[in-house]
Amino acid sequence: MSKQRYFILFIAVFLIIGSVQSYGQDKRSFKIFQFPANQIPVVDGSNLDWKSVSDDYVIGMDQLWDDSHKHAQADPKNLNVQVKVGWVKGLNRLYFLYEAYDNYWDFTQTGLHNDIFELIVDGDQSGGPFIDRFHPNKELDSLDAYFSYHGVQAQNYHIFTPAEGKDWTLVWGSQPWIKELPYANAAYNYNFKPGEKGKLTLEFWITPFDYAGAEGPSRAVESVLKEGKNVGLCWAVIDFDDVDAKGNNGFWNLSKEHTMYGNSSYSLPFKLMPLDEKFKKAVEANWSFKVVDMDQRLVAFKDESYGNITSWKWDFGDQTTSDQQHPIHKYEKRGKYIVTLWVDGPTGKSRRAKVWDVVIR
Repeated sequence: MSKQRYFILFIAVFLIIGSVQSYGQDKRSFKIFQFPANQIPVVDGSNLDWKSVSDDYVIGMDQLWDDSHKHAQADPKNLNVQVKVGWVKGLNRLYFLYEAYDNYWDFTQTGLHNDIFELIVDGDQSGGPFIDRFHPNKELDSLDAYFSYHGVQAQNYHIFTPAEGKDWTLVWGSQPWIKELPYANAAYNYNFKPGEKGKLTLEFWITPFDYAGAEGPSRAVESVLKEGKNVGLCWAVIDFDDVDAKGNNGFWNLSKEHTMYGNSSYSLPFKLMPLDEKFKKAVEANWSFKVVDMDQRLVAFKDESYGNITSWKWDFGDQTTSDQQHPIHKYEKRGKYIVTLWVDGPTGKSRRAKVWDVVIR
């Protein structure tokens, strides 16, 4: 073979490998809307609590692809889905609003033959396979793998849309307790019958877990949700259009990898966003503290105020003050103290007092 042919062959192989790699490298990312603490969604199957969530939080059919290859592109007359995801600072919960139009709703049977919203959650983005048949130890008994591995570090919810006469979701793993209160809740709103067309609204929340075992919540570790952090999420919409059909009429996947259902490395990053500016005050005082040395009665105070702030004044409750932003204070006596922080700036001022939170032994 001539050098020219070798060169052409090399370039062809390089392009093929490059295209495969670029296909597998999904660079998309999405956002999770932060609800104010006084506007936590009520799970009642209504979208009214979500009206404040802007359209740039919507994930629709334009982000999904049918990896069963039954449809080259989405047809809104057949199926049209949009999803919004939310969170509340201080709660380890993910809220979902699922709105879908389908020209044929299939939900008469008791098993998995049901229109489904399949959700994968990897709260700490630990990644990797998490179902029994993907266990790396192929010699392990299948049920041993199931109870020790399946759904433990990431979770898969087969959510029935709608669910009639059965639980709202199958937790595909060894921990069905995570679909019940106080770890999850769901509500539907629809007025169609099986086989009819129509719109469904599903509102629900779930608790993501870094560890959720078959033994129950006693050893479970919730994923801690913090502002600015990414959470691994992915989903697929499984569409059945004929109650007698053996297969589905589409597996509309958010991931570019079909096996995302059992490998959380194929989930996508969803960022826990801060509050929108419309919910914030111009200036708001807030602070936290940590006792760094109880024997010496030494306390570190941290300013957590919001806004354009140019001055700070602390009253430590023992007739001493400070104008530092993050002071460290030594208390001379044991006691319970009322500590107050005043902040000031060109756009306003604010005060935050905490009564007897700081207790020195």
